[in-house]
Amino acid sequence: MKICVISYDFWGYDKHIVDTLCKKGIDAHHIKIGNVTHSNFQERATNAISKVFLNKNLKTEKRQQFVIDSLAALGPQDQILVLNPDTFDISTLQEIKAYSKRLITYLYDSLERLPVEIEKLKLFDKIFSFDIIDVKKHAFEKLTNYIYLDHHSSEEQNPEMDLFYITSYDNKRVSFIKLLTKKLIALNLKFQIMIIGKKSWKNQLKNLFITVPESLSIIFSIKKISHQDLPGYYKNSKALLDLTRENQHGLSFRVFEAMALEKKIITDNIAIKDYDFYNPNNILVLDETCSNLNTQFFEQPYEKIPDNIYYFYTIDSWVDRVFKLA
Repeated sequence: MKICVISYDFWGYDKHIVDTLCKKGIDAHHIKIGNVTHSNFQERATNAISKVFLNKNLKTEKRQQFVIDSLAALGPQDQILVLNPDTFDISTLQEIKAYSKRLITYLYDSLERLPVEIEKLKLFDKIFSFDIIDVKKHAFEKLTNYIYLDHHSSEEQNPEMDLFYITSYDNKRVSFIKLLTKKLIALNLKFQIMIIGKKSWKNQLKNLFITVPESLSIIFSIKKISHQDLPGYYKNSKALLDLTRENQHGLSFRVFEAMALEKKIITDNIAIKDYDFYNPNNILVLDETCSNLNTQFFEQPYEKIPDNIYYFYTIDSWVDRVFKLA
């Protein structure tokens, strides 16, 4: 069987899908368009002029042509999974579909946040979505993100922090973090919060926050943390914080990273209570004022998730369901 995954994969998640397929003996390939960019100053300048005067993004066209050229080299596929379908022209999606018996997409963002035209969605033989609102409204098949990290028992880790959080700049989340920070300090909890954003936001963000003790840290940075380095930060904390974006009605990868490393989760996502792995000992859903945050949650040991439930959310199980391998 030949399967192709087409995606940006800026964070390296999608690579795990292809690797898992290969381990199952599938002839799998990844067309990664995130690395396709303008190679020199002249190309960048030409694209800037084209966007301003012709309303035409040459980088987007270059990426879409790269996909078609790659498929031409690979030949017909039994299945193709397209992530980020919103970024493709309908003509490109039609060409992609011509190479496959089964065209699939997985929407790991809501249509409210990243709209996809109906004409594009009609091209897919199967549409999966992590967003429970879109699933109900459009009759998509519900599919969560997946556990891609190797499992590590909580007993083999010695975290120094009570809570860790890393996030890109977002007005909604930053306002909530300020409220939460005050509560964490009042409870004498150790935490590390990293906010990644543009340089222009850095000083503005600092002014929003109260002074924190030296043993704690709120880091404002324009430099992204390597995806490969994140598990090291996670392992040094008892719990991970996961705050939703506006119009998000599904579970982020943070939840599944926490499951793999047996970390507790603190979140504002009330929908997490509807999942079979929910355990109030491991997962704390914050109220609007963070008044239900307490030290007891951190002091109680992590309760392991039953093996059958844990396996359902692994990438191994995920690819079986998406590509009908089991």
